[in-house]
Amino acid sequence: MKVLLLNGSANQKGCTYTALEEIGRTLQAEGIDYEIFQMGAQPIRDCIGCRQCTGQGCIFMDDPVNAFVRRARSADGFVFGTPVYYAHASGRILSFLDRAFYSSKDAFVHKPAAAVASARRAGTTASLDDLNKYFGISHMPTVGSSYWNMVHGSRPEEVLRDAEGLQTMRNIAHNMAWLLKCIEAGRERGIVPETESGSWTNFIR
Repeated sequence: MKVLLLNGSANQKGCTYTALEEIGRTLQAEGIDYEIFQMGAQPIRDCIGCRQCTGQGCIFMDDPVNAFVRRARSADGFVFGTPVYYAHASGRILSFLDRAFYSSKDAFVHKPAAAVASARRAGTTASLDDLNKYFGISHMPTVGSSYWNMVHGSRPEEVLRDAEGLQTMRNIAHNMAWLLKCIEAGRERGIVPETESGSWTNFIR
């Protein structure tokens, strides 16, 4: 089993990465593989609703969205990490996830996920609310912890001094590992989710 962790920061090894690494180390101790996918610092296109999705990802190929989707298809769970700049998730990660989910929702359905926010001080709960919405519309069990999924600090060394935040990250990993093992055990017994589709109530505005 493998969990794909998305670093939604342009800073490759900053505060968000530090939080994700704490999760990854704990997953590994639980026997779960992990990979941190770096969005990088290049521009990320917005979804423009062109409806030209290819079935294998977004039609636009000049940023890493499709590379992430390819990895997502073989992942068993996800953690999306965002820095907080203006009291909400970074615009870059929202543009990235809009296109990943709009073009390739089937890569995520019924796979557990957690959102993580990193901030100097405030704006974390609004950021978590932003990211959790992707899970709610995609049949994805949301993984919680012993406190809100956040760390605090302006630099990685400050995050490493946030004892409660790091504990929260480790508990995300423990809960993710537990849920993945439960899903695997259920699948072995033929227990799989049932999903309805096809109803569109278009007159509601």
